[in-house]
Amino acid sequence: MNIYSIKPERFLERIVFDEIQSPSRSACCAGFELQAWRCKPFVNHLIEWLPDYALAESELNVSHGNIYVKLQQAAARVYTSAKYKKRGEAGEIALHAVCRDYFDTMPIAPRVFYKNASNDVVKSFDMVHARFPLGGDLELWLGESKLFTNSSDAISDAISSVGAHIKQGFLTNEKLLLGPQISRAAPHYDEIIHLFKSQTSLDYFLRASVFVIGIASNSDALSIATELNDTYRSAVSRELDKLASKVAASDLPRTLKIVLIYIPLLNKDVLLDEFDRRLKGLQP
Repeated sequence: MNIYSIKPERFLERIVFDEIQSPSRSACCAGFELQAWRCKPFVNHLIEWLPDYALAESELNVSHGNIYVKLQQAAARVYTSAKYKKRGEAGEIALHAVCRDYFDTMPIAPRVFYKNASNDVVKSFDMVHARFPLGGDLELWLGESKLFTNSSDAISDAISSVGAHIKQGFLTNEKLLLGPQISRAAPHYDEIIHLFKSQTSLDYFLRASVFVIGIASNSDALSIATELNDTYRSAVSRELDKLASKVAASDLPRTLKIVLIYIPLLNKDVLLDEFDRRLKGLQP
């Protein structure tokens, strides 16, 4: 057992799952409480994932004697800016949580380490995980997260970002940047690090990669729902299908393995307000 075998208790419920269609797709919801969408419990769950998202493997030896310090360290690395309305870290943590929980991925290069300062906006993959399917080859899960008000704008931006990320110059730089961050204690280290060596062809790197698009956005289905029932599930499924159809119509699925993850929100701005309040409350 390694440190990443320990995870927060599951909170988000996967209400749509289809791994056969291209792209494969999932929708995960925070659910309801007393007929209201669970915004604050969702933010609490994001805070639970902060150390796993922001700390390196060597820093995750947490005990009752250092747990508050570890949370402070993680919170400070996310951002400290007062201008948080357009920041996407809450969406990145949500995508991180879904991949870790439902797909059993393992972080290999925490994104916050690419920054020179905690408020930097980084033009890189939003998530770099590894996955070890039973009886299958190593998969490198590279995430692109979008936290938008409008889901159509979010998916269009995500498709454009992934397209930019697979250009030769960008991937070559990513390999050089990410390789030294991978812990030698990581399971299958030799197999993982081989992907990031300059001598390894980008073709091999791409064949081992799964590009994960995470969309967290306001949902019309959620705006009229008060419980997680079949009517709501069907409405969310239709919203997810619209996002998936845009991905399918792009050039991406022809050359890349794509996983689409949708997290419906009642109000993105309210979520960000609550997340910022909780994050700043942990910072020194």
